[in-house]
Amino acid sequence: MNGSEPNMRVTVLGYQSPYPGPQGATPGYLIETDEVKLLLDCGSGVLSQLGVHLPVYEVDALLLSHYHHDHVADVGVLQYGLMVHQLFGQRPADKPLPIYAPDKPEGQTKTLTYRDATRFFPVHAETSLSIGDAHISFLRTDHGDGDPCYAMRLVANGKTLVYGADSGPGTNWSGFVDGADLFICEGTYLDHNLPSRPNGHLSVRQAAELAQAHHCRSLLITHLFHGYPESDVLAQAEAFVAGPVYAARIGLKIEL
Repeated sequence: MNGSEPNMRVTVLGYQSPYPGPQGATPGYLIETDEVKLLLDCGSGVLSQLGVHLPVYEVDALLLSHYHHDHVADVGVLQYGLMVHQLFGQRPADKPLPIYAPDKPEGQTKTLTYRDATRFFPVHAETSLSIGDAHISFLRTDHGDGDPCYAMRLVANGKTLVYGADSGPGTNWSGFVDGADLFICEGTYLDHNLPSRPNGHLSVRQAAELAQAHHCRSLLITHLFHGYPESDVLAQAEAFVAGPVYAARIGLKIEL
């Protein structure tokens, strides 16, 4: 991408949770910059959707927010696929795919290095890394049962994308999401099924309020149950008025 083309392109490969609906996929997002193609999370059905846009062997890195099944279900078949493409000569055997992911639980991290296909690189809240022209930092979110989940802030060519991963209302977003060109934020619940006690997830309404409070320039609401009507999602995101708001759907492209 150069010249009049966007500085960053986001493609939704999957967004559903806790499981994929018919012909659906759980979370996964393709991020393309001038120099690299990155995959954020790799849920159930994501690998099939990725193939619509580019061959799996062209991905430069995979970043995992955490190890819950809806975010990592396709990692094993991704590893098999890369191994086969190395055997076919389409990806060099000395170029394993780097997987950046939380450093625990150890039982999960051990699975991320596979033959010559993939290599595991641990991340934590203090990690800062560069992959090509993308510069990435991490924030631990309010989610899960004690094992870490990390949001990601990607900056490339003057554009900022924040992927919020899974997050409850206890996450301290200050300084991390402020002014993001695009905030990919979960909206697990609609008003009618929001639990009375927080459980590590946000509602659509809370996501919109959060994005508005932090002066984000656009909002993509994701991590949605596959049965939610898009009209309901957009109606409950009414608090975000600073820019475009999108309800995630497979194949949606957003250019920054």
